[in-house]
Amino acid sequence: MLAPEPTKNEECRLAALHSLRILDTQPEERFDRVTRLAKKLFNVPIAIVSLVDKERQWFKSSIGLEVKETPREFSFCGHAIHDSKTLIIEDTLQDPRFADNPLVINSPYIRFYAGHPITSPSGENIGTLCILDTKSRSLSADDVDSLSDMAALVTDEFVLLQLAILDDLTQISNRRGFKRLSQHCIDIAVRQKNECHLAYFDINNFKLFNDNYGHMAGDQVLQIFAEQLKNTFRISDICARIGGDEFVVLLSDTELATAQQAIARFAENLIFISKQLDLPYQISFAHGMVSFDKNMHVGIEQLIDAADQAMYQDKHNK
Repeated sequence: MLAPEPTKNEECRLAALHSLRILDTQPEERFDRVTRLAKKLFNVPIAIVSLVDKERQWFKSSIGLEVKETPREFSFCGHAIHDSKTLIIEDTLQDPRFADNPLVINSPYIRFYAGHPITSPSGENIGTLCILDTKSRSLSADDVDSLSDMAALVTDEFVLLQLAILDDLTQISNRRGFKRLSQHCIDIAVRQKNECHLAYFDINNFKLFNDNYGHMAGDQVLQIFAEQLKNTFRISDICARIGGDEFVVLLSDTELATAQQAIARFAENLIFISKQLDLPYQISFAHGMVSFDKNMHVGIEQLIDAADQAMYQDKHNK
C-alpha cells in the first residue's frame, strides 16, 4: 500500500479547509442530494463528499457507507487531491498503491474508485466527490465529465456557504455565520469538557470617525479592527462582526487567563498598527468577556447577551 503524501500547498490547503468550519458538522441536504444523485446516476453502492484533513478523511455526506471518517493514510481521496483531474482506479487489486489497502481487503471491499477534487472558495483542493463499487468497472468520457460537473456543484455550495456567513466589508464571519459556527464549537467544548469564552468588543467613539473623517475612514477602522482580530487570535478561534461597530471572538479550549492575555495583546496590536499606518486617530475599544456555563447559557444567543452586558459595564466604568 502507498499512503498519500501531503500536497505541495498542504499548509494553505488545510487553512482553507479549516476556514470553512465544516468538519464534524451535521449532514446537510445540499450535499446529500449530490451524493444521492451520484449513486443513482453511476449505479454504485457508495457515493461520498470527502474532506481530507491533516490525518483523516471526513465525510460531509456519505451514501452507502456507515462510517464518518477513515485515516488519511488509507484514503484514496488523499491521492486524488494532488491533481485537478479525476482519479480513476478501475480495479484496486491490480493497482500496487491500493491492492493491500485495509479498505480493499476488508469492509467495504473497494474494487473501483473514481474521485474528482472539490475546491475551497480560494481554489485549494480540500476533498473529493467520489464514487465506489465492490466490483471492478470503468467510466466513459461522458461519465467522467458528469462526475466533474457534480463535483463543481459541491464546490459551488462551499462558495455559497462562505458568502452567506461572511461580512462583506471585513471578510470575517457575520452574525449568522458566527451563530452557526460557534454553537458547533460550544457543543464540542461541552462534550470534551473544555473551557469556552466569548469576548464582545465595541469600538470606542466610532461615530466620530465617520463624522470627522468620513465613511471611508470608518470603513478603514472596521477593516483594521477585523484584521487585527485575525492576526491576534488563533485560527481555531471564531472572529465575527455582529453589528455596525461590534465584534465578538469565541475562544475554545483555552483558560480564562490566557484569553485575557490575548485581549491585552489585541489592544497593543491596535496601538502599534495605528502608529505604523500614521493614522490621525487611535483605535480603542470597550469589551466584556463571559465564560460559557451550560447551566446558565442555553445557547449562543444567551452567551452573546451576557457578553454584551459585560461590555456595556466596561464602557460605563471607563
